[in-house]
Amino acid sequence: MNLNYNQKTFFELLKAGLWGDGNLDKRIDGTTDWNYIYQLAQEQSVQGIVLSGLEELNAKGIELSIPKVLLLQWIGEVQVIELRNKEMNAFVADLIEKLRKEDIYAILVKGQGIAQCYEKPLWRSSGDIDLLLSDSNYDKAKDVLLPLATDIEQEFTHFKHLGMTINGWVVELHGTLHSRLSKRVDWMIDKMQRNVFFGGNVRSWDNNGTQVFIPAPNEDVIFVFTHILHHFYIEGVGLRQICDWCRLLWTYRESLNYGLLESQIQEAGLMSEWMAFYNLASRYLGMPDLDSRFMFHDSQFDKKADRIMEFVMETGNFGHNRHNADGKLVSLWHKTKDFARHAQVFPLDSIKFYFHFVWDGIKVAMNK
Repeated sequence: MNLNYNQKTFFELLKAGLWGDGNLDKRIDGTTDWNYIYQLAQEQSVQGIVLSGLEELNAKGIELSIPKVLLLQWIGEVQVIELRNKEMNAFVADLIEKLRKEDIYAILVKGQGIAQCYEKPLWRSSGDIDLLLSDSNYDKAKDVLLPLATDIEQEFTHFKHLGMTINGWVVELHGTLHSRLSKRVDWMIDKMQRNVFFGGNVRSWDNNGTQVFIPAPNEDVIFVFTHILHHFYIEGVGLRQICDWCRLLWTYRESLNYGLLESQIQEAGLMSEWMAFYNLASRYLGMPDLDSRFMFHDSQFDKKADRIMEFVMETGNFGHNRHNADGKLVSLWHKTKDFARHAQVFPLDSIKFYFHFVWDGIKVAMNK
């Protein structure tokens, strides 16, 4: 993807925020369109990461010409993100404690757990609270939490998914993290879930005195990556999700079982997607090479990575830049166009995933 000057500056700041470095020889001069860079950060939900980059480069003596009013607005927005994260962490602790009192054990996935992989966890833009539960705990959690909810979404019983709003926070219960892309991918996800629930493959986060369980690194990498692919193919994926994946890999680089992870990705049939996204992360986000077999910059995937990045920049975080699709047929039409577009990147998988997604949608409609 051919980046213009301001886009290049945006990615330099994003790299600096992710890794504490960047191209420190790059002089950001008075021609920089800071409003455009700020808009990109908002669209991709990486305001805090890019602000960290600004701080990092400023501390290293890189001259910045950002207007003071915009900078103050930016800092204020990140302060709001920080406050929201503190409040969300307190709510998560209370939620976990409520469930444990009823002998219900939930695994926190995505979100606040992944945030702990950043240098500044409170500066990561947060979303919903996602809890993964075993079959029995899923039903028990519903009984405990539904009476507390002020708003309840329609439940998808086919893959056990229920969203609700409690005290202003959106909580999603998951009995499975299925990708809805293929049986092969979902079989691997089921395998990872068994490792978590029955193999004890978890790590923990001390959330202000409350022990919160999170999937172990190898399992979490599979969950996060397949979630990225779900949004890439079906809804729209943003840089924040890809940054999460990068920070997870980097934080646990010394404890990951690379051989096992490689075999799991191959079993799921996702090695081409993995290599393309790793190429993107390497070239655009400064992701270091971690393994000579499948975690390195392979120039064979440059074109695929460029096309993925074009889609990411166009759609924004979770399709932020798109108008909301009204009606199921309109929504399906947009998704169909995306699958057709992705066929230029992953020809065989796009076709297979599309037909599986449509068939899965039919089954979901029949089981509501």
